[in-house]
Amino acid sequence: MTKTMLIDATHTEETRVAVVSGNKLEEFDFESTSKKQLKGNVYLAKVTRVEPSLQAAFIDYGGNRHGFLASSEIHPDYYQIPISDREKLIEAESVAEEAEEPVDGASVEVVGGDEMEEEVERRRPKSYRNYKIQEVIKRRQIMLVQVVKEERGNKGAALTTY
Repeated sequence: MTKTMLIDATHTEETRVAVVSGNKLEEFDFESTSKKQLKGNVYLAKVTRVEPSLQAAFIDYGGNRHGFLASSEIHPDYYQIPISDREKLIEAESVAEEAEEPVDGASVEVVGGDEMEEEVERRRPKSYRNYKIQEVIKRRQIMLVQVVKEERGNKGAALTTY
């Protein structure tokens, strides 16, 4: 299916962009001159609260509200666990990445198209689920985060450390 990018810049104070695949809206984004866009920005941030019930942390990154960092979005480099365990996690991740790469000369048949590739990229290794967030990061810990979803309503931005 062909993807089409539609850009509406008829108003000088706002630009809207939509990505359409056939009749399905894949992405929609807008940029306003009055509101600063956060998505994609990288910040040096501090953990303000760890919520075991949500398996997430709230992060002060300098925005209007605290950002939301899910445990699956925390890279093992930030884990406050024994070094041997951290090295095993990083090694398992690199082995998983190597297993996904095709061997030279091997042909790869793609079934499912771009949508499948996007889903595979989002998945994190299951070994990270062995740890609870309160074991992994601590309050007042400093980390580098990127905004993946804008602030909306009374909720803060969604963050990642990958």
